[in-house]
Amino acid sequence: MDDRLYPISPEFFKEEVQPLIDRCYSAAGRPQKVSDYNVFNAILYVLRTGVPWRDLPTCYGYWHTIYLRFNKGCKRGVWWQVLIALQQRRKIKLKVVLADSSSFKVHRHGGGQKGGTALGEEVERE
Repeated sequence: MDDRLYPISPEFFKEEVQPLIDRCYSAAGRPQKVSDYNVFNAILYVLRTGVPWRDLPTCYGYWHTIYLRFNKGCKRGVWWQVLIALQQRRKIKLKVVLADSSSFKVHRHGGGQKGGTALGEEVERE
């Protein structure tokens, strides 16, 4: 297995992460098509690389299924609970960086729509 695609071993996931995820979900419903291990690694891949969900490697499974599981987990607070529990047990070291437009300087011409005339409009010149 590629360490870049699967940074967490299946053994570590089964012992440390899986019980945390299982606490937040019930076993009712249809069987999952994508394993929790693949979903967790796919989420880590998206967070690490910043790729859009549609560009996930196919080794994780169908991107929309993974996104829906991520979204459902976010609404329930599953992923924060997992990360906080792993950090409290000293299994991971968590570094969170938040950045927005107030954090970075942009040239004054870089912050807007391109000027000029719209297509199809005639410009009157004197």
